[in-house]
Amino acid sequence: MSLAIVHTRARLGIDAPAVTVEVHLSNGLPSLSIVGLPETAVKESKDRVRSALINSQFEFPARRITINLAPADLPKDGSRFDLAIAMGILAASGQVPEASLKEVEFIGELALTGELRGVNGVLPAVIACGKSSRALIVAKDNANEAGLCESTTSYSASSLLSVCAHLNNSARLPLVTFSAPKNITLVPDFKEVNGQLHAKRALEIAAAGSHNILLYGPPGTGKTMLASRLPSIMPPLLQEQSVEVASVHSLCGHSYQQWQTPPFRSPHHTASSVALVGGGSHPKPGEISLAHNGVLFLDELPEFQRQVLEVLREPLESGVIQISRATAQLSFPARFQLVAAMNPCPCGYLSSRSAHNQQRCTCTREQVQRYRKKISGPLLDRIDLHVPVNALSIDELNQPAKKLQDNESSELIRLRVIAARKIQHERQGCNNANLSVKQLDKYCQLGELERELLGRAIETLGLSARAYHRIIKVAQTIADLSAAPSIEQAHIAEALSLRNFDR
Repeated sequence: MSLAIVHTRARLGIDAPAVTVEVHLSNGLPSLSIVGLPETAVKESKDRVRSALINSQFEFPARRITINLAPADLPKDGSRFDLAIAMGILAASGQVPEASLKEVEFIGELALTGELRGVNGVLPAVIACGKSSRALIVAKDNANEAGLCESTTSYSASSLLSVCAHLNNSARLPLVTFSAPKNITLVPDFKEVNGQLHAKRALEIAAAGSHNILLYGPPGTGKTMLASRLPSIMPPLLQEQSVEVASVHSLCGHSYQQWQTPPFRSPHHTASSVALVGGGSHPKPGEISLAHNGVLFLDELPEFQRQVLEVLREPLESGVIQISRATAQLSFPARFQLVAAMNPCPCGYLSSRSAHNQQRCTCTREQVQRYRKKISGPLLDRIDLHVPVNALSIDELNQPAKKLQDNESSELIRLRVIAARKIQHERQGCNNANLSVKQLDKYCQLGELERELLGRAIETLGLSARAYHRIIKVAQTIADLSAAPSIEQAHIAEALSLRNFDR
């Protein structure tokens, strides 16, 4: 009897739990059985492995083969276990030295010819493998993704034969080296936007403190144009943050190319709640997780189904999304910055006038109220800034080329945002939007006059305790942008002026 043990990784949300492939050869009628909660794609691996071994000129043992994927209570899906199963059979039959498998993990799908194919979700496995101090062998198609983790020793292979040659020390596999992807998409610049100084100022505050923001105004005033330029003024992602973003995209089979650039996701308003938060029979990340460490832009906010918008409430507070299924509970990161845009009414022209100074809006008061009630109070309460974007005048639209050059570029705004973020992290270790109530009391103390001003505003507007705390956070961000040592009345007043829907 022969027994071999091979190490690999499963896929469970953003995690990659260790899986031990135990291969046992015993006497009896030739057969191959796989146990350990394998799903259909895993069960079918026995046919792929058999053909791959034979076509690679290896001997497929004519014995009773039992393969156990431990732990047995962890569901296994996909074709990522093919290479590990093949190596286990070769080691158990003495065709590959078993000692060479102890410090190596294997992930990859086998073709019938013995070639190695890439799989989704490799990066989380690469990170986890590095923490266990083992090397990892992946398909050549996954080499670029594996190279994003510097702490793991990874090798890329093109076929089963090349993997066996590496283990026999006859021909070493190429070592995967770290190479950060180059940004291939140019982020739009604020220099291209005429006017809208109030909205630009609000977006600068939002970027500096990671605050959620709602832009509203008539059609064609530049709401989408402004929102799409928010990533251009946000600080570049740190190496660790970029790896987190790439890991989430890896689970969906995406190649994240905009390294160190905050992701920008803009789902259509017909998106379902599953598309937004993630899920499915084999749960995958949704748009809020793909926007992790970046921006989630919801254009035409009231056109989204109300039950779809309501699923955003918990992730906006916690920064994670929990997806429960009968077999497992999965957790995906969702620390995103919400940017929403909407019209003030169904026709879009409330408070807007025509060239003859006539009211353009044709909506009744009931229609306007019904339209705005599509956004619930609790969700609106979680949006820190409510900013009107008004139509530009003809003079502003027809600015000469020289005047356009005077528009402030995204680079200049980003320098101020980075300086404000630096103040926040030196003071409290996080962005202002992520402050807990305890941290808020410690780091954002108000003077007597400031507390009196805010208290009167809260009573007059009937705001909630959550809105009270969020106004203080915004005021602290405004103070950080001006490098003020503490929150002043002017900062409180500006923060209150940026919550227009409450007024």
